[in-house]
Amino acid sequence: MNHPKISKDTPAWIIQVWASFILSLIAMAVGIYHLPVEPWISGYLGVTFLFSIGSCFTLAKTIRDNHESDKLINRVTEAKAEKVLREFEAEAA
Repeated sequence: MNHPKISKDTPAWIIQVWASFILSLIAMAVGIYHLPVEPWISGYLGVTFLFSIGSCFTLAKTIRDNHESDKLINRVTEAKAEKVLREFEAEAA
């Protein structure tokens, strides 16, 4: 049975992704902190910023889980098809 290869990101890519994520967090936090507005407006922007981050993680996890689920269902379907073909070939022989 042929198993699909699992692709893995390179360490350089992982470092770049985390660095850009952390840099964007810091830049947004500094920008909100230095806005010339009342504190409650900065607080509101900070809370919505944190909510956006949480929503991004949730969306990314949901998309990944759905993709992995589809891959698993396809593997199970292929395994069932192979079993049926083997049984058919055994009966035909």
